[in-house]
Amino acid sequence: MTLTILVAPSGFKESLSAEEAADCIEKGVLRACPQAKVLKVPMVDGGEGFTKALVAVTGGTLHECVVTGPLGLPVLSHFGFLGGQDEPVAIIEMAAAAGLRLVPRDRRNPRITTSYGVGELVRAALDAGARRILLGCGDSGINDGGAGMAQALGIALLDKDGRPLPPGGGALGQLARIDLSSRDPRLADVRIDAAVNWHNVLLGERGVARVFGPQKGATPEQVELLAHAMETYAEAIHRATGIDVGSAPGAGASGGLGAAVLGLLGGKLHPRYDIVMQYLDLDSMIARADLVITAEGSLDGQTPFGKVPAEVGHRAKEAGRPVIALAGTIGKGVTLNFEHGIDAFASILKAPCSLDDAISAAPKLLVRAAEDAVRMVRVGMLLTERGLAA
Repeated sequence: MTLTILVAPSGFKESLSAEEAADCIEKGVLRACPQAKVLKVPMVDGGEGFTKALVAVTGGTLHECVVTGPLGLPVLSHFGFLGGQDEPVAIIEMAAAAGLRLVPRDRRNPRITTSYGVGELVRAALDAGARRILLGCGDSGINDGGAGMAQALGIALLDKDGRPLPPGGGALGQLARIDLSSRDPRLADVRIDAAVNWHNVLLGERGVARVFGPQKGATPEQVELLAHAMETYAEAIHRATGIDVGSAPGAGASGGLGAAVLGLLGGKLHPRYDIVMQYLDLDSMIARADLVITAEGSLDGQTPFGKVPAEVGHRAKEAGRPVIALAGTIGKGVTLNFEHGIDAFASILKAPCSLDDAISAAPKLLVRAAEDAVRMVRVGMLLTERGLAA
């Protein structure tokens, strides 16, 4: 029989886009099984590739612009508009203006990185006539709670002497008052729907600073400084708007950007796949497949909490399809994924190497890992044909 394999990977952060990862896996699959039929659904979750993916599947348009990057320097960015809509719907991914990829490893300090450029993207979309904005949250390089985005949209964050705060999450510890009087008036007439990881909260032991701060370069001391700053920020938002963002689901998404969307911009937060799956044809593709292969840069105990492989695994399991997950690294708690639809997993790394070497070799490594996985599947199929499989 002809084997139909659905390839539905995430991107590999700072290495491969979801589209590139899907192409690599397809290449490996066909090396092992040239007669296989390969279906591809590159998965986006609000992070890198969100805008271009939704523009592509809807026949929309992409618009480039220069904005302020996370380190305060100009970066080339983009936003899009969906095609085929009754009203102008803009798509923005915060990673295009404040993503981790835009912060060199030796300059990663989430005390000072800013989301200001995300606010500039929102302004550009409003200037272009947007009546609704889909804002993708993921792959961030900031921990400023969306403060920079708010400042770019006219919201003043002031210290006890009435002076505007400088960029970065660290400065929010000095926040005394939020002034909304100069907020861009167009925000009152536009609907903002943010696609967020619903499990990410702003405050507490599972708050954004403590969970994700170290991944963005924060030292243990900086983590505690940022955690305190987020508490001060949440209190100021509550005083200014009456909205409690501290424990709201998704408010901790993208370094706390969700808190600003909810508390300061008047937007709504949504579990990211509730938005993404309106435009990706994943479920019907799963129904056509015999096997599903997903992938992500890291597979560990955090994967079930909103990551692509777990979402793919969950949906595939509902349809009774087996799932293999390929990952750059395998981390602590990875076996938890067996409870979330993943039947088998493997690292694409075959020997110890540096992070830089792994990133540069990722395409070749992913091709080989996909080939190896499908060759193992074929062995199982041969055993089944001979009546030897359990």
